[in-house]
Amino acid sequence: MDTTAPALTPATRALAWCLHLLVVTLLVLAGARAVADGRPDAAIIVVAAAVFALVYAAGALLPGIRRRRRAAVWWLVAMAAAWLVLLALSPDGVWVAFPLYFLQLHLLPRRAGLLAVAATALAAIIALAGHRGSFSTALVIGPALGAAVAVAVVWGYQALYRESEQRRRLIEQLTATRADLARAQHDAGVLAERERLAREIHDTLAQGLSSIELLLRAAERALPGGPEAAVDYVGQARQAAVDNLAEARRFVAALSPPALAGATLAGALERLCATTSARHRVTAHFRVTGTPVPLPTAHEVALLRVAQSALANTVRHADATTAALTLNYLGDHVVLGVVDDGTGFDPGQPLPRRSEDGGFGLAAMRARMRSIGGSLSVESAPGHGTALAARLPLVTRGADEPEADS
Repeated sequence: MDTTAPALTPATRALAWCLHLLVVTLLVLAGARAVADGRPDAAIIVVAAAVFALVYAAGALLPGIRRRRRAAVWWLVAMAAAWLVLLALSPDGVWVAFPLYFLQLHLLPRRAGLLAVAATALAAIIALAGHRGSFSTALVIGPALGAAVAVAVVWGYQALYRESEQRRRLIEQLTATRADLARAQHDAGVLAERERLAREIHDTLAQGLSSIELLLRAAERALPGGPEAAVDYVGQARQAAVDNLAEARRFVAALSPPALAGATLAGALERLCATTSARHRVTAHFRVTGTPVPLPTAHEVALLRVAQSALANTVRHADATTAALTLNYLGDHVVLGVVDDGTGFDPGQPLPRRSEDGGFGLAAMRARMRSIGGSLSVESAPGHGTALAARLPLVTRGADEPEADS
């Protein structure tokens, strides 16, 4: 018989086996003492103990006893009858009352179990008094104390079990809530991404394809009377198709900057310096220190954007003649530095907003670096140029993301 809660655990199984062992030990003790004392009814006592053991074992082997209360009641009645016979024959049978307390409290409702325990304790006290031929307070203490301990242990265990079940249900609810929240966040992210792609496609591909359709229609109308105009329309349509094909490839490439397509970060920065020197009155130099390693695409994009913005600010506002751009691989970090000899400014003072900056000022550069775990520092003073440093943890691409498909 399992005296545990419906959900068996290793601990409750161990308790059940301890109870089985206790019953067997007490029955063997009762039979052994009867034989050792040379009692004339020792054989009958041994048979009574064996009958009780068989009744107990039958309940332990029948799974229906734990699941059906009526079967459990009949099993308890049979054990009580066998125990009363053993108790009438030997005073040592009184100790079997202790495991009976646990079974009654576990298998019966609380009130019925308490009444069964009280009746069992009373029977044990009366039987002890009959065997000894006298009544004393000591006869009451043993069975009564055993009954009180059993009630306290079983009710305490049941309270702990109820609390454990409440916690288990709470954990299941929290787990289900987290799963629902994760699904909701995933769905929201999918919807937001769909909306973003819909806007991008509407503003680029859809508009471009519409222009192609209109240009080709105009070419059809112009062909009979103006082949030169038709050729012009077709050329415009072809250029629109090329532009929109590039847009489509940009979406597929996860919006990677064209400057990084098929090139290293150092190569893109070197071309940026060359382009800046060719188009503006600023001589930009580029230098790499340390051992270059491939970075995650998001890190390369962030460093390239910061370099573009920093050189753009140098050209527009610093009135500088030279700018030095360095890419330093420093063990566990990579640092992008941009230094110019321009007019400088006071970093402690708020800078005026300029619409031509496109909204990508120092605050935006700092936000971009923070979003990927980096930092941005600026040192400058009026009349002493500006030094900007963008610092990122050195994480290789293979450890962060897979290579993009070509």
